[in-house]
Amino acid sequence: MEEEKFNREEFKVSGDQLVAKIKQLVNEGNVRRIIIKKEGGETLMELPLTVAVVGTVFAPILAAVGALAALVANCTIIVERKK
Repeated sequence: MEEEKFNREEFKVSGDQLVAKIKQLVNEGNVRRIIIKKEGGETLMELPLTVAVVGTVFAPILAAVGALAALVANCTIIVERKK
């Protein structure tokens, strides 16, 4: 069985830009996973994105990201995309 390959990208955003950037990335459609880290490198949240997640339970996830955004000044978003 062939292992899937991913490209990784990093975006540095402020807390108030976090929700907008997550929405933009999800709308692009080829994102498989999003990892949100604090400035110090500590992982705050990992979001595996599948069609089912985006279609049915994205609103509660976005609410959690919004709550997280209120707590952090700056963070890094790591995006994994399928090659």
